[in-house]
Amino acid sequence: MAPFILSVDDEPDVTDLVSFHLTKAGYQVRTAASGREALEIIQLQRPDLILLDLMLPDIDGFGVCEILRRHPRTATIPIVILTAWATTDARHLGLDLGALDYLTKPFSPRELTARVQHLLELRPAAQAH
Repeated sequence: MAPFILSVDDEPDVTDLVSFHLTKAGYQVRTAASGREALEIIQLQRPDLILLDLMLPDIDGFGVCEILRRHPRTATIPIVILTAWATTDARHLGLDLGALDYLTKPFSPRELTARVQHLLELRPAAQAH
């Protein structure tokens, strides 16, 4: 079964681009347009990796990260922050809250795909499908 990636961003152009390239690379991709929607999806189906924007309309990406890291079922899901917010403080806070990587928009689809693949290869065998 293909790894399941959840792309969380309120900009459809971004989620469409992410979905296109990651689906082409063999991943199953689902999208969410808000933090609340992402948390609802995660309760139904645990993703293998989350691509998370910081600037979301309800619960921001920092809040989503914090919520996921507090619960044992979701604490180990790899999170990659994918955002236009390019400040050093935002990068540090995102990584401090448990994100494993931080990419700024605009991004290279090839680099995104490579980073996703690398992070999924690093998962312990027990977490891999």
